[in-house]
Amino acid sequence: MNDPQEPARALQGNDSKTQSAPKSLRTLALDYSPSLLHPLLQRLGDSELGSRLALGVFWSMAGSMVARGLMLCATVLVARILGRSVYGELGMIQSSIGLFSILAGFGMGLTAAKHVAEYRQGDPERAGRIIGLSVLFALLTGGAMALGLFFFAPSLAKHTIDAPHLARPLRIGALMPFIDALSGAQIGALSGLEAFKAIACVNLLVGFVSCPVLIAGAYFGGLTGAVWALVINLCINCMLIHIALRRQAKGHCVPLTFVDCGREWPVLWRFTLPAFLSAVLVGPVNWVCNAMLVNQQDGYSEMGMFTAAFLFQNVLLATTGVLNAPLLAILSSSASVKNKELETANILSSWFLGLVPAIPLLCFPELAEIFFGGDYAGHTFRVTFVIVAFTASILVYRSGLLRAMQARGLLWWGLGNNLLWAAVLLPTAYCTAKYGASGLAAAYAIAYISTSVVFVPVYLKYASIPKALLLSKDAAAIWLVVVILATMTLFESSILCRSIALPLGLFVAGSRMRNIWVENSR
Repeated sequence: MNDPQEPARALQGNDSKTQSAPKSLRTLALDYSPSLLHPLLQRLGDSELGSRLALGVFWSMAGSMVARGLMLCATVLVARILGRSVYGELGMIQSSIGLFSILAGFGMGLTAAKHVAEYRQGDPERAGRIIGLSVLFALLTGGAMALGLFFFAPSLAKHTIDAPHLARPLRIGALMPFIDALSGAQIGALSGLEAFKAIACVNLLVGFVSCPVLIAGAYFGGLTGAVWALVINLCINCMLIHIALRRQAKGHCVPLTFVDCGREWPVLWRFTLPAFLSAVLVGPVNWVCNAMLVNQQDGYSEMGMFTAAFLFQNVLLATTGVLNAPLLAILSSSASVKNKELETANILSSWFLGLVPAIPLLCFPELAEIFFGGDYAGHTFRVTFVIVAFTASILVYRSGLLRAMQARGLLWWGLGNNLLWAAVLLPTAYCTAKYGASGLAAAYAIAYISTSVVFVPVYLKYASIPKALLLSKDAAAIWLVVVILATMTLFESSILCRSIALPLGLFVAGSRMRNIWVENSR
């Protein structure tokens, strides 16, 4: 339990070179961190669970943060190069392709991550069969969706999004659902193997390559060039993931084979089907809402503004998302053991990591205007941005609950959550889309608030999570801070007032979060 090399053996198998990596990281952390943090770092190093989590989060962040940062810079430049209307067209193309990609993935990435983590040590042959089943299904469903998008692109462009000239870019992007599905299944398997260092290396390489490719594509080829750049980047990503998976599976003695993978069909019913149905709901509903917006007057200009605002939400969720794979893997492999510290870390980590950037953005949406330029400046964009940042605060609040449900295989409850979300969002968006980007952003906020009120208590009950983690006076104080800051910005309070309110809000939220941790991790 106290052997500092034990987490490395769990992470990398028998590779003697990688066993020394955790020790080096621990030494660097102790050497370059404030002495105040040394007791915490020592405690993490002495705990197998803590070391696994720290290593997983470190490598996830090391690769993902740099890659996401590079892509954010590239996307901002692309938005400037293309202009608001054409960038809105690119956003609609990505939304349409994303819909097919979700269908193509069939939830196989999540299936592989959960079950490979569960069986890789006790039953590596079964883990290998699940990887084989995941990849096989991804190939079949990805190929079907790619062909469907290619053949129906002209009709989709003409009759649904009212832009016949987008048929060719849609056909070019038809490759993306197939590549996405295959990459998703393999990255899920890597996560289940806790091969987060390998994933980080892939993310870093792809990030450095994707950034110049995307900018060059948009600059020299406009909208079509940008779509080709997205396809090329996905191909590079898929190739590197495949190489990493073969190496990691060999190191963990997990056989990669399609032979006899049909024995694992029951997994598809218990876990994959509800995950897939949930995704099937989310993708089309998002796409329909976007279609409602672009069919309004000046719709693609509003779509460009909405896409720009949601870019920051996506980056925020991607930042907190670096915790998903490590925590899901550890929760899945430790499902039979009650651990209060792990439960508390699972719930609070994403919430805290998401609120740190969300609160300043709620106060100063003008920062986003600086990034995107004058074409996106104005009161409408600031209102849209604040609503989107508020919605992101809700999503990071719920993310730990979703991981706990996934680790326990309670995916059918997640499907119920998404059904309610769709039932609220679609009619609300129908009524608010006429108000442009801010109206659609408000519809999303209303839908997520509604589902949280209904399903957070349900999740707490069935996932066996202590109520005080999310429903307490301290949690209420944090939400009060978020609401007050958002309201001040929406009603255009002066920059001076917001500058005073920001540090106060951060202090209150931070101290209340600390109280929740202390009370629940004892």
